[in-house]
Amino acid sequence: MVAQPPVRTNPEILYPDSDGQPMADNTKQFRWIVTLKENLEILFAQDPNVFIAGDLLWYPVEGNNKLRQAPDAMVVFGRPKGDRGSYRQWEEDNIAPQVVFEILSPGNRPGEMTRKALFYQNYGVEEYYLYDPDSYELSGWQWRGPNMPQNDAAEIADMQGWVSPRLGIRFEVGDDGLVVYNPQGTPFLTPVQLAQQRDEAQQQRDEAQQQRDEAQARAALLAKKLRELGVDPDEL
Repeated sequence: MVAQPPVRTNPEILYPDSDGQPMADNTKQFRWIVTLKENLEILFAQDPNVFIAGDLLWYPVEGNNKLRQAPDAMVVFGRPKGDRGSYRQWEEDNIAPQVVFEILSPGNRPGEMTRKALFYQNYGVEEYYLYDPDSYELSGWQWRGPNMPQNDAAEIADMQGWVSPRLGIRFEVGDDGLVVYNPQGTPFLTPVQLAQQRDEAQQQRDEAQQQRDEAQARAALLAKKLRELGVDPDEL
């Protein structure tokens, strides 16, 4: 009996959930990444089909685990919320992130950022925003999307007051750096500021309730005294 040669099978391709790189190089960069990601989560909290992530590996092409990027923050319209180890585009109806953000740190090199920009342009990103929290320099590009011809690359000439076509958020750069406003005109806040705002609102509600309780107590006391004097307060 002639032995059959073994059937050779292609090994399964692994798509790691980590590239071994730190999320941020310093506290300032990290704070901006978290602020953008969390405020975008709040902005689209009621839309179940907007997925937002920070520092998540994005693999655009099945079969190539070397082709990947991990944007500091990314927004994907048309994909459900939920936890993911990485964003494998072929498992996501082949929908690429439409908006990505990068926050510069001293460790970033011009060549690295150029490669990232080309990656985002080539693999379907519509809007790309790059902010340097040290120099307060904000840059933006719009490659696709509303009112843009397919594959027509355009750097946004003036980012001051620019409103993202996809997100509806507005960018302003002043003496203290970048401020991002949601469509209602409220600025993005850090998680600590959001917590303080929540606590202040709760304190105001508590104080208002206390004032209502005190007013009701005074009214009840007055009614009691009137009844003691033989006056029915309900007939006044």
